[in-house]
Amino acid sequence: MTSTAVRLAAVGDLHCTKTSQGAFQPMFARISEAADMLLLAGDITDYGLPEEARIEARELAALRLPIVAVLGNHDYESGKEDEVRQILVDAGVVVLDGDACEINGIGIAGVKGFGGGFGQRALGPWGETIIKQFVHAAVDEALKLEAALARLRTEHLVALLHYAPVQQTAEGEPLEIFPFIGSSRLEEPINRYPVSFVLHGHAHRGQLEGATKSGVPVYNVSMPLLARTFPDRPAFRVFEIPIAPKSVADAAASAPTAAGSTAAPVPEPHPPAGARA
Repeated sequence: MTSTAVRLAAVGDLHCTKTSQGAFQPMFARISEAADMLLLAGDITDYGLPEEARIEARELAALRLPIVAVLGNHDYESGKEDEVRQILVDAGVVVLDGDACEINGIGIAGVKGFGGGFGQRALGPWGETIIKQFVHAAVDEALKLEAALARLRTEHLVALLHYAPVQQTAEGEPLEIFPFIGSSRLEEPINRYPVSFVLHGHAHRGQLEGATKSGVPVYNVSMPLLARTFPDRPAFRVFEIPIAPKSVADAAASAPTAAGSTAAPVPEPHPPAGARA
């Protein structure tokens, strides 16, 4: 950590497989040099298998940084998400699911999120029971996010999700799967709290940046998207967050920008290919 800012690295959709041993070491080595903490925006494993989680846990062990994560839909695929979560926790990763934590003075609220679509085209709780259950799952995730944000009292708040909370960062995905990329219900609690910025993954073909209706920046840190957009750089992003100064004069000098962060990808080799949304 520098004397004036906390450097936060972020990436999602690692999709660690049974054959990924060693594949992430070059990227993690660069993250160790470039950041003070790492946030993982879900889909840490490919099929949600404990074997995959153990491999990823060994990969992450090379990092001597605080690591905060949320799970993604792939981490639920095999119905062993609790075991996947525990393996990561045992490796020192803080896994959030409607929870919050504070690291280096930065408050982080995390939740997986869910689908349902965006704006006026969002799915409503009407008709068959299974449709209502789908919508209620999205509402529950939004309520969990709001509860997590309400627990934090830090100057800077970061919302960590897997699913997209706004349509802008989903643009580029096929329209037919928009309801499964994210939900604008996740945006509602973000707009009610002084969130500095939002990080999410899941939208491999989406856009890098967007914003909520209240102007909170939203960053899509999906590894396949970063690798495709910046082929000569590492598949992660680094955000610098100013540390609260000790004097009023310093406060005026180091106040955050309107975006609440700076984002600067750092050079890195290609990540493993073949990940899925």
